Amino acid sequence: MQITATHVNYLHVCHRKLWLFMNAINMEPTSDIVYDGKLIHEFSYNERSEKYSEITVSHELENGITLIGKIDFYNRSLNLVHETKRSDKLELAHEWQVKYYLWLLTLNGVPNPTGLLEYPKLRKTMDIELSEADVPSLHRMVDSIVVLYQQRCPPTINSGICKNCSYFDLCYIDEV
Repeated sequence: MQITATHVNYLHVCHRKLWLFMNAINMEPTSDIVYDGKLIHEFSYNERSEKYSEITVSHELENGITLIGKIDFYNRSLNLVHETKRSDKLELAHEWQVKYYLWLLTLNGVPNPTGLLEYPKLRKTMDIELSEADVPSLHRMVDSIVVLYQQRCPPTINSGICKNCSYFDLCYIDEV
């Protein structure tokens, strides 16, 4: 099984969304909100693509699970991950996504990586670090993702965030 930063992010947002994503039901290609986020990511820092590189890091755990992270903007000289997001409504999920990247870099021998979570529309940035206490939490998240994958599809959460989710129409088809 492969686990990505998207899995970690969705674990903090909605278990149903995560389950659907893990079972190859992907609604994001048709979402205007996701498209808007991609535009913000692409055009907020035009000079970034010249200075920083996109990297993919992976690590296989003892239980055979492969952790994979695709970091869009990585500053090798500072060991700094840049993660750009559209809105801070799901800030905790974004923080753990960056911590997941930092964990992967650490597992691959990168000393003391740090992260910068950026919200260009809000003109807000957050420094993100991986603490020793975060590592067991990340292991538990991986375990939770594996268990969730093996279960039946979770129920809807009926939250305010649902209305802006790319899975909304699928989850609430009977109510629309």
